[in-house]
Amino acid sequence: MSIAADAKEMQAEIARFRHELHQEPEIGLDLPRTQEKVLKALDGLPFEITLGESTTSVTAVLRGGAPGASPEKPVVLLRADMDGLPVQERTGVEFSSKLDGAMHACGHDLHTSMLAGAATLLAERRHQLAGDVVLMFQPGEEGFDGAGHMIREGVLDAAGRRADAAYGMHVFSSLEPYGQFCTKPGVMMSASDGLYVTVLGAGGHGSAPHAAKDPVTAAAEMVTALQVMITRQFNMFDPVVLTVGLLQAGTKRNVIPESARFEATIRTFSEASREKMMSAIPQLLKGIASAHGVEVDVDYRGEYPMTVTDEDETHTAENVISGMFGDSRLSRWATPISGSEDFSRVLAEVPGTFVGLSAVPRGVDHATSPFNHSPYATFDDGVLSDGAALYAELAVSRIATLAAGN
Repeated sequence: MSIAADAKEMQAEIARFRHELHQEPEIGLDLPRTQEKVLKALDGLPFEITLGESTTSVTAVLRGGAPGASPEKPVVLLRADMDGLPVQERTGVEFSSKLDGAMHACGHDLHTSMLAGAATLLAERRHQLAGDVVLMFQPGEEGFDGAGHMIREGVLDAAGRRADAAYGMHVFSSLEPYGQFCTKPGVMMSASDGLYVTVLGAGGHGSAPHAAKDPVTAAAEMVTALQVMITRQFNMFDPVVLTVGLLQAGTKRNVIPESARFEATIRTFSEASREKMMSAIPQLLKGIASAHGVEVDVDYRGEYPMTVTDEDETHTAENVISGMFGDSRLSRWATPISGSEDFSRVLAEVPGTFVGLSAVPRGVDHATSPFNHSPYATFDDGVLSDGAALYAELAVSRIATLAAGN
């Protein structure tokens, strides 16, 4: 049977595993229950398992056993992230999160269960593989740089030599119709940075602002000025996104507080814009603070780089998708999206690509369905076997071409 047909036979098993993960989401780099579930799913399969030292990551290496394989066997890496989000689930699905304030709102439970399914598919074909496969089960994608931790601990060289190609996948609860695979060569997703600003003034009575140094009005002007700065200092064809998601100040309406603070996420699509933001923002905010007679502390933190896919590896993935599922299931994005990914760190070290897969529930309008990270984001189990099959086929087909010297 083909990989796709075998994966279809495993659909119910993969879905059960996904539901188990979904009911117990864990956040950050420490995911002990999730790690335990992954190890149970891999139990009995011929993988060499390594556990993370600084995180609860799982690295699993499958040694190909094809006769006549070269000592310098090719290596393909497949990655799935495992962590959830601090979101209170409101989907109403039967397998909803059992943990208050935690949810698999970004579909990482699907990624993990699909890669676990691929592990079985690949193990069954071990003696056909003229190379090795590394499975990268990664915690901490949601702002904790789990990929960086795993890279520092050697995941890219887990098979004994550097991976030749790397593939990741991400499901979406919106954007595209159900079951659609999406690719894009080059810049596919934005870089992500964090801005943390504290304005320090002098408190006083709300009736006498002249006798105080009001940090609230200064912070309010800063929030607005940041948006104006983008429209006047940055090329509209090299977009920048800055969203203030947290703004805090004061305790009562007639009290001028000592301080105000806000936090923002910054998304850029070129290194030039990213570097310019790092210098332009502090300059702007310090100028506004000076005009108001207050102090400002600006903490600009670089986070994830742009997700840049390799053109050849993207073309390889597209050929595999079309061959398995037909051309109608494949879309190539014309523009990148402003989400960010720490799989970007893997792609900066190893040629590879990132594939999107729409898990919009069947019968739901993908243009209006709740997007990833929403408490209402719902992902259709129906894509699980296709995702598992694609993971496995990418490894099998790429190892075959690499072993043949192509």
